[in-house]
Amino acid sequence: MPELSDGDQEDNEEDEEQWMEDSQPVTCLFCDRQLSSVPTALQHCKVDHHITLVDLIRKHCLDDYGYIKMINFIRSTKCDASCLMGLPDATLPWESEDFLRPVVQDDPLLQTDPEELCSIEGLSVSQLPVSGAGSHDALLQRAQAAEERARFSEEALSRAMEDLHKLKLLAQGLVLNAETSRSGNLGTVAELQEDEDEAYFSSYGHYGIHEEMLKDTVRTESYRDFMYCNPEVFRDKVVLDVGCGTGILSMFAARAGAKKVIAVDQSEIIYQAMDIVRSNKLEDKITLIKGRIEDINLPVEKVDIIISEWMGYFLLFESMLDSVLYARDLYLADGGSVYPDLCNISLAALGDPQKHQDRIGFWDDVYGFNMACMKKAVVPEALVEVVKAETLISEPVVIQTIDCNRVCLSELEFSSDFCLKITNTADCTAVVGYFDIFFDKGCDNKVKFSTGPKVTKTHWKQTVFLLERPISVQAGEELRGKITVRKNKKDPRSLLVTFNFPDRKLTYSLQ
Repeated sequence: MPELSDGDQEDNEEDEEQWMEDSQPVTCLFCDRQLSSVPTALQHCKVDHHITLVDLIRKHCLDDYGYIKMINFIRSTKCDASCLMGLPDATLPWESEDFLRPVVQDDPLLQTDPEELCSIEGLSVSQLPVSGAGSHDALLQRAQAAEERARFSEEALSRAMEDLHKLKLLAQGLVLNAETSRSGNLGTVAELQEDEDEAYFSSYGHYGIHEEMLKDTVRTESYRDFMYCNPEVFRDKVVLDVGCGTGILSMFAARAGAKKVIAVDQSEIIYQAMDIVRSNKLEDKITLIKGRIEDINLPVEKVDIIISEWMGYFLLFESMLDSVLYARDLYLADGGSVYPDLCNISLAALGDPQKHQDRIGFWDDVYGFNMACMKKAVVPEALVEVVKAETLISEPVVIQTIDCNRVCLSELEFSSDFCLKITNTADCTAVVGYFDIFFDKGCDNKVKFSTGPKVTKTHWKQTVFLLERPISVQAGEELRGKITVRKNKKDPRSLLVTFNFPDRKLTYSLQ
């Protein structure tokens, strides 16, 4: 089961201090003054404009949408603070959906939800300068602020951890976005020490996982059909099989006419592969080598073809494609090819209220106890499971296409805008991701397969990103967003996937 990767808990006070230090400048809602952070902006509005945003939120019972509309209404109309305090409880002037559109790009006030504002108001009194700090009144103010912090401690800690997580992602992006040339940086996976990568290869040492993959007929028969139906591609060629496992792809290649096949695998399964190759009398064509492709030397200078079944959940999980690209850049002859040569990743919207209730709503009432705080830990865990086709509520959209003969390591981390065309009026409870694979280059008989929810299921299933709060959508409209896929700096074989929607930002871990 994938687990949240960046859940390291830090001291509460350190998180609060880091949040304050790394806050973005904020323009006041009622004047042109620039404030250093959201807490200082709240204090400024309270002292200089005699208005407390938290009072407005509580008075009108504003949810996230109501709060966003209010902020954008104030910025767009430039209304006076005094006008807001006398508003009636009903028919608020910011009811229009037009006020969901941000007035200020990357407005820090829009990135802070109402619950967090309540907690920040408590933090700001003690963290901002207070006149006469040694006086009795100042001490009383600090005590009141401490009470407010305690009341909202759970929410404040959760928000602080989210902000810390964002900072970690930003730092990862600065490091990982550096352009990687085909002959330059080896990449984070290649740089792993053997003992650091032991758990990954150990997981492939047991027969069970290979049995599951071999019984996946969509996967295995697609590779077989590609090789057997295109013998001209393999005739008298030297083939490299990266991550050979039981050797099934190597044996397909040998029988398809390859002159020589070199099969490489670091896991213990390669010893069974050696027995399998001998049992099928193919040892004169297939040479098996134990080791990581990054650590060994091949007995040939160049190969004509590289084959590999490197795909992981959501295509890029496990980062085995990094090893294939390493082999490509070092060993593939001019005019040669990697197979499969093309692949893409697609997204679609899901409307499955029962699944959402089972996974997310469950925590609202657990044997009579409110455990809703658990959602902060549960939601970021991407799920790998088979999705019911009837729960799809949008057309799919391709968000990334990879040409394995041309792609660079740096391009395996990417951001992409997407637009999901809604086909059913429903609550969008999740986004589902899957991939398609193509054997195309130089093939007279092209082969492809999909891991999507509308075709025969594979062992990859689909990857589901549950939304904590569903999004209501209407048939015919478009759900727009942006997806960012990154390696986890702590474990480059796992993934961090971030979705940006107009009203929220969610980061998931696939590990």
